[in-house]
Amino acid sequence: MAVKPSAKFVLVTIFIDSMGFGLAMPVLPRLLMRVGRIDLNAAISVATWIGLMMALATFFAAPVLGNLSDRFGRRPVLLMALAGLAADYLLLALANTLPLVFLGRAISGFFGGSYAPAQAAIADVTAPEDRARTFGLVGAAFGVGFIVGPALGGLLGETSERAPFYAASALAALNVLYGLTVFPETLTKERRRAFDWRRANPLGALAAARAAPGMVAVALVLTLWQIASLVYPLTWSFYAIAKLGWSNAMIGLSLTAVGLVMVASQAFITGPVVKRLGERDAATLGLLVATGGFVAYAFITESWMAFAAMAAIALQALVQPSLMAMLSRRATPETQGEVQGIASMAMGLGSLVAPLLLTATLAHFTRPPPAYRFPGAAFLVSAGFALAALALLRRLPRITPP
Repeated sequence: MAVKPSAKFVLVTIFIDSMGFGLAMPVLPRLLMRVGRIDLNAAISVATWIGLMMALATFFAAPVLGNLSDRFGRRPVLLMALAGLAADYLLLALANTLPLVFLGRAISGFFGGSYAPAQAAIADVTAPEDRARTFGLVGAAFGVGFIVGPALGGLLGETSERAPFYAASALAALNVLYGLTVFPETLTKERRRAFDWRRANPLGALAAARAAPGMVAVALVLTLWQIASLVYPLTWSFYAIAKLGWSNAMIGLSLTAVGLVMVASQAFITGPVVKRLGERDAATLGLLVATGGFVAYAFITESWMAFAAMAAIALQALVQPSLMAMLSRRATPETQGEVQGIASMAMGLGSLVAPLLLTATLAHFTRPPPAYRFPGAAFLVSAGFALAALALLRRLPRITPP
């Protein structure tokens, strides 16, 4: 299956976005500690509320951006969001107080809703039977960005916690320029629809989801999986310091290893496995392996164990593309943006819950003595949510391709 030029741009966009996101991850814990003049445990508690604020912004922005892309097209909405991210990373680079960091991460959450029009652009130009594979390439693009971004961010972070944010801002700005010159519109005027605020909000998106058979159930599975999988971006950098005493560079190296596993899986495993098993059974396999990986991270004691357990991520990467394809099958050509907004809303809802469950759990179990220390506790919480997603997924009927 040949990837169309418009889809290639979206893949490059996601690569650059993930690279910018990865640049910042290794240094965020120590940036909070330096700016707020606080210790690691307090920084984890601050990160709980930062994660919640980001999630709130994404939760409300995603259906708005998805519906705007159904009205005005994918190109203007996506480019606006990318420009916002460029400005946001610059703000984070200059932030010298915790409130400014909070503001910067809230803006990141708002424009993070741009994945709805990005995924809709992919769906616009891809046949239904090829979407799981193409959404797998989206994961691969994200993974490649994670190969480069965290490694570079860890190295830059050894000189300054702010340097990675300057680099991320520059990358996002270059991405805007790239999009202005090469990204065509993927949604024809005949397929656009009027913007309606009743549909461009979380409750309106829920009503739209209820109108399509099975949509709510798949979205709920996606929400449960989102809660489980967010243990990595929300807690990994803090967990690595608390559990293993890693430096910025070592955190960056570990995230690069995760990116390598992700890109290999999405590029070479997702397509063949989904084709052989179908979307539902492929997601089932991914959830089973992911649960084993979460339990392993809860109890590891050495750095080499952390790298060995990353093998679970290879099959874990089956879950989201398969669920996204299951949602996409339930959309018409005119509502792909709205349905991708529903997906972003479902993940945003998971993101609202995850910081309070995962980051707060890590904060509770990394308190100074005499409190009981168990930095891996958040991974056991994730294992529980992955099993809940699996149980609901297995109750869904198989989808017959049109």
